[in-house]
Amino acid sequence: MKQLRNGFKNSDRRSFIKNGLVAAGAATIGVGLLATDSPVFAQDQGREKGSGELTQGDAAILRFLAAAEIIETDFWVQYNELGGIQDKEVQGGTGNKPYTAALKVLDGDMDQYIHDNTEDEFTHQNFINAYLASKGADTVDLSQFVTLAGSTATGSSGRLRLTNLMQLTVDTSWWTRYRSRNKNPDLDPHFKFRQAVPDLSMGQFPAIPRSDADLHPKKHLQAIANTAAFHFPTIEQGGTSLYPALAQRVSDTEVLRILLSIGPTETAHFQTWHDKAGNAPPLTDPTNGLVFPDLNKPPFGGQDFKTNLIMPEPCPFLSRNLPVCSIIRPTETKGIAMGVVKFLTAMGLFIGQSSGFFKVLGDLAEDADEASREDKR
Repeated sequence: MKQLRNGFKNSDRRSFIKNGLVAAGAATIGVGLLATDSPVFAQDQGREKGSGELTQGDAAILRFLAAAEIIETDFWVQYNELGGIQDKEVQGGTGNKPYTAALKVLDGDMDQYIHDNTEDEFTHQNFINAYLASKGADTVDLSQFVTLAGSTATGSSGRLRLTNLMQLTVDTSWWTRYRSRNKNPDLDPHFKFRQAVPDLSMGQFPAIPRSDADLHPKKHLQAIANTAAFHFPTIEQGGTSLYPALAQRVSDTEVLRILLSIGPTETAHFQTWHDKAGNAPPLTDPTNGLVFPDLNKPPFGGQDFKTNLIMPEPCPFLSRNLPVCSIIRPTETKGIAMGVVKFLTAMGLFIGQSSGFFKVLGDLAEDADEASREDKR
């Protein structure tokens, strides 16, 4: 093992790494645990040990992004197994016809979009880890934490998972945030944007059929598909903000190029899913009372809820003394990585995960948030 650096916050972090969770080196293909040792957790802003080209800050940012993409790939694979297209590009399940049909109520091409989004996330996680390895830096592998039972519905591969799609609490406040013309979370951090689907933010609901029992009654299955439809953009708007926020902290122009090139694909995903979520049919789930409202009618409707307003409305940016501007929001960089961890955790995506998983993810986020542009080459 490499010699531990100075600057660790506590002995627990050191002992955690020493206890066999690390393995330096090659890029991870597929879902994978944090690889490797102390450099992942170093705080000083010098060169990444073992890398002649990456600063520690840039390596920490890339590792956090690799972890985020691994997590994202894991749940997109679950969606694709049941509701996407299964082929050589994205292998796994065999599809679930009733669930796929419920998704197609929102758009006839939903299975293709799910497939393509899944493939994109695979390429993101693989590229970032391969880039880290090419620079002699430590990579990320979360496979030790692939321990959660997934869906047993027809079409599922039955594999163990890293994430849980069966107890989601979905924050849909991004819907009104992107329609607001006078509020920006970067300037108004305490403002509460209204939820598009209030019930989704107050309970735990499946976004995939947990078993074939969830295929009936029809409105229940449609509610599951609707939940997925709102979960898709909820996740992707997070990635849409994450990349430009972290880009403000990198030092190397090539690393900046990576973030500025991958980030816009997250935005393309968000825009697509934002549009499809607006097609979710209003209904009440007869099994649990989950309500999907008609967003074009009172008490919703108007500027903040109209379903065909999917492009970001202009809002204040940087200063209220400047003209409003149509932008991605938020893009405040302070604490962004840890904020993403809290966001995903509150969503229920990690229900059932081990304390070790949260420790690794939290440490990766902390190191990314400590990265600074001061460590210039």
